[in-house]
Amino acid sequence: MTSTNAAGPLRRMTARGRDEPHRTATPLELFFDLCFVVAVAQAGRQLVHALADGHPGMGIIGYLFVFWGVWWAWMNFTWFASAYDCDDVPYRIATLVQICGVLIYAAGVPRAFADNDWVVAVIGYLVMRVALTGQWLRAAASEPAGPARTAALRYAVGLVICQGAWVALLTAPESMRRWLFLVVGVAELLVPVIAERAHETPWHPHHIVERYGLFTLIVLGETMSAATVAVQSALDEHQAVGKLLPIAGGGILLVFAAWWIYFAVPAHQRLTSNREALPWGYGHFVIFGSAAAIGAGLEVTVEHAVGKAHISTAAASAAVTIPAALFVITVWALHARHFKTGTAQQLVLPGAAVVIIGCTFAGVWAVLSAGVAAATAVAVGVTLAARSARVARF
Repeated sequence: MTSTNAAGPLRRMTARGRDEPHRTATPLELFFDLCFVVAVAQAGRQLVHALADGHPGMGIIGYLFVFWGVWWAWMNFTWFASAYDCDDVPYRIATLVQICGVLIYAAGVPRAFADNDWVVAVIGYLVMRVALTGQWLRAAASEPAGPARTAALRYAVGLVICQGAWVALLTAPESMRRWLFLVVGVAELLVPVIAERAHETPWHPHHIVERYGLFTLIVLGETMSAATVAVQSALDEHQAVGKLLPIAGGGILLVFAAWWIYFAVPAHQRLTSNREALPWGYGHFVIFGSAAAIGAGLEVTVEHAVGKAHISTAAASAAVTIPAALFVITVWALHARHFKTGTAQQLVLPGAAVVIIGCTFAGVWAVLSAGVAAATAVAVGVTLAARSARVARF
């Protein structure tokens, strides 16, 4: 059963089936994802400012913290929806409330990033958590007594405890907040592990993979948009076409290659239980974060090219090459390597990541070189896969 176009006034929130045919993302899920673009853009913008001003340590740490919040909020909704989406009026309203929480969180990103002031961001999380806790309690009430109800209740209790910890974190000394953030973050990651210890919620493998793929597309689209705006602004102010064309060309190649590499294999075939799904799902923090950081890096290189970023050429280049290499190697580690046959195929993406890092030292041609390296990896991978398929037929 898939969602209908019109929401029923009230439906029983029964668990969806993992073998449910034709399960696809709903318009509400797509709307939810698009609203996260605001938070992703805010995190990327703050990273650009920090890197361009020559504060890479502060910028990277701040980016990891605020992007973690974006990613985890999206994760919480996505896996619940895959298991219990009943698409009635209360469910839709609860989801819209969570969207409001996302927008509040996004408004708090600049303060959290620059000043370690998490008040607005935590308020946004509180709004999201109230709605999601209500969803889990509703799911528990719809389940008969047994492990499924226990799992839902554990989720609800875990959410309340962790949200209480986030609120308490606001009262901690500012110097301790980021260390305590790590502690509470680990507690958040443990909630699904503990809640589903005796019973796995019935998330749908194909639906989950589609949801992750769609969010990857949205992040890559934001990356392309941010880079395009940066190039346009630079052209309007400086007319530096010769300096900007290699950056634009390399950026396009990197994003195109990232899309191709990510969607080259059917990842849902591996997600048969939480044993495979949890590391895969958690590992996407690096994929999403690095994909968004590529866009921020491209903005930094544009600012450096026109003299607005007072950092070295290598530092500006690294803002693109490091996240691009992280994206490539993480996609390989999470699912691409499981579908490769032979040493040659297995070495393509790790080798490409190494070459992309090496492009950091290619001076003004670093971004273009990295884009060519990524595109070459795609071409080699496609050629080897086609050759392997021909051999298998004979």
